[in-house]
Amino acid sequence: MTTVSYKEAGVDISAGNDAVNRIKPLIERTFSPEVGSSVGGFAALYDLKRIIADYQQPMLVQSMDGVGTKTIVARMMQQYDSLGIDLVSATANDILVMGAKPLTLLDYIAADKILPANIEAIVRGMANACFEEGISLTGGETAEMPGTYCQGEHDLVGVITGVVEKDRVITGQDIKSGDLVFGLASSGLHTNGYSLARKLFFDVAGLNVDSYHPELAGTVGEILLKPHLNYCKPVLHCLDQGVTIKGMAHITGGGFLENIPRILPSQCAVEIQSGTWPVPAVFSMMKDLGKLGTNDLFRTFNMGIGLVIVVDESMAAALQANLAAFPDYKLYAIGQVIDSSQKTVRIL
Repeated sequence: MTTVSYKEAGVDISAGNDAVNRIKPLIERTFSPEVGSSVGGFAALYDLKRIIADYQQPMLVQSMDGVGTKTIVARMMQQYDSLGIDLVSATANDILVMGAKPLTLLDYIAADKILPANIEAIVRGMANACFEEGISLTGGETAEMPGTYCQGEHDLVGVITGVVEKDRVITGQDIKSGDLVFGLASSGLHTNGYSLARKLFFDVAGLNVDSYHPELAGTVGEILLKPHLNYCKPVLHCLDQGVTIKGMAHITGGGFLENIPRILPSQCAVEIQSGTWPVPAVFSMMKDLGKLGTNDLFRTFNMGIGLVIVVDESMAAALQANLAAFPDYKLYAIGQVIDSSQKTVRIL
């Protein structure tokens, strides 16, 4: 009888164990005192005593997100650290819009073949980003799935949990006509629009990741791999200082046109004034390459704005003053809320 091993079927258990051994110290560095479990268990433990002491009515806030086909650019560059940063930012910003402070992150990394060095690089970026933001990377899953994923590709997903006081949850329900719309600048594409971006740069323009373009002031790969910004520190600072934020939208897949309406009450729309913030060259270049119209651009990309913040006009000065303490995060007044029978976004 011929014996066929799991390894011969495409799954290398030893490589998976090697990956776990490499990433264990990286993960443990992120643990807060509340983490009550170790790496390698079936599940993670998190002590809620401090939350119960610090909050009157704590609400857990959870979200799940991934980094999409940006992983393909990372594979082309053979540079994986930034993907971990992207995952932390993408998930943390999604709960930040409700006013939540992120506490823990679980990750899922899958590939056709586990290469321990690649897994280590991804988790290193993830762990460093978690450490910087005070997030505990409490667990995850690394899956080797030959036949499911293309050769050399990765899938990266995260589940984040945060906490917010019940009476401080930000829902957007109090937004009204006359409120001001601000935007925090993005670093580039963040984690959305990469299928179209790859089509435009690599197929239409015939460039590769090492192609230097003066308009971009860098190589195509460098520009496309810029990490997704995490807005938790500056925004949570504003909230702690008493700035009343009525609504926030993380500008991810769907761009301005799909994300901003998610926080608007009925009878409200938003007008965005073009030219009120600097649009990074990568978006202008893609516009020209694809001959893209305004709606296509603002439905696919963030166009240089990663987080939209809506405040009453009386809060504008306080928002600007508090964000001045974070010079790496650029804030722009980009529009206003208007009366409307439909929850839409108009680009002027």
